[in-house]
Amino acid sequence: MGDEREVLDWATYGVAVRELAQQVVDDGYRPDIVLSIARGGLVVAASLAYALSVKPCFVLNVEYYTGIDQRLDEPVVLPPLLNLDEAKGAKVLVADDVADTGHTLELVHDLCVARVAEARTAVLYQKPDSVIRCEYVWKLTDRWIEFPWSSQPPLVDPALTTTWPAPRTQVTT
Repeated sequence: MGDEREVLDWATYGVAVRELAQQVVDDGYRPDIVLSIARGGLVVAASLAYALSVKPCFVLNVEYYTGIDQRLDEPVVLPPLLNLDEAKGAKVLVADDVADTGHTLELVHDLCVARVAEARTAVLYQKPDSVIRCEYVWKLTDRWIEFPWSSQPPLVDPALTTTWPAPRTQVTT
C-alpha cells in the first residue's frame, strides 16, 4: 500500500450514502432490519436506515483492525451478543464502512444467513482483495481510506480507556 489515501469528507459522505441507498431501492430490496458492524458501520447504517425508512437498527460489535494495516488473525464478535434468532423471517441489510479483507463482513453475513430470511451487504468502499462481494458498493478502491469520523486522533488516549467487558479470567477449582 502506498502513501496515497482515499479521503472522504462529510459533504461527500452525504452524497455517497444517498447513492448507496439508491442502489438498494433501485434493486428492489426492502430490508426489514439494518444491521451495523460497529464501529465503522454505525454512521453508515444509521444513514441507510433513514434513507430506506427502516426503523429496526441493530449493532454487532466486531473487532478485527487494531491499527493501520494491523489486524487480528480473524475477526472476533464482541459482547453484548445480538440474538439473531429473533430476526427469523426478516430481510437484513448488513452495513459497514469498507470491505477491506472482507473477513468481518463475511463473518456477519454468514451469521445472518443461517438465521434470517435474507441478508445482503452494503458498504461505502470495497477493496479488490475482499473475500466477499457486497451487493451494494458506492466505490471501489485499493487505497487506505480516511473516513470523516476517524480522520482526527481521538480526544481521549485509547490507553486510558477501560475495556468492557473485562477480560475473563480462567477459574480453577
